[in-house]
Amino acid sequence: MFGLLVFLALGIYLLFAAYAVHKARSYARTHGKSSQRWGWGAALVAFLIPFWDWIPTVATHQYYCATQAGFWVYKTPEQWKAENPGEMEKLVSNKAQVPVRSDGDENNRTDSYSLNQRIGLLNSRRGPMLFNRWEVETALVDKKTNEILGRSRDFYTIHKPDSGDAWKFWLHVHGCKASKDDENRYRIFLSHFEGAKE
Repeated sequence: MFGLLVFLALGIYLLFAAYAVHKARSYARTHGKSSQRWGWGAALVAFLIPFWDWIPTVATHQYYCATQAGFWVYKTPEQWKAENPGEMEKLVSNKAQVPVRSDGDENNRTDSYSLNQRIGLLNSRRGPMLFNRWEVETALVDKKTNEILGRSRDFYTIHKPDSGDAWKFWLHVHGCKASKDDENRYRIFLSHFEGAKE
């Protein structure tokens, strides 16, 4: 129902924009000015009223995807196993996948999970930042040494459904394009450290 209302509102707005362009061209003709310039000027203003942040949002998102998103391994399962002989075989997966600890508020928050007796998981979400940007980061941590074993970072521009600009569906980007491959690599990496099921 909400989607239908959004499309109805956009349809009405497009009719209003077309009328504004028509009136601008008529005004220009009757006053000896360039009707083409006035028409394009009115169309640009009509476009920028709802879409002013679309180009900066897309450009900013692509920049951060290209420069700061990805998956990084700081210590491979083999290296960790070599440094901790016999420990990998003792790891038992934690059945309760609820945060052990949460810091921050609804927008900027870090949840700590315990995968097993030795390995923890930190899920961080930060935003909204400039031009509707949100950052999501997951880090696998050795709880004994506080060493980060691997990290995955992604950026998206999805708005919360109850936010004032949720109707701007053209701003909703569900993560970086390369993030799916990174996510799969991270899941495989994570599975090495999860431990045996109880």
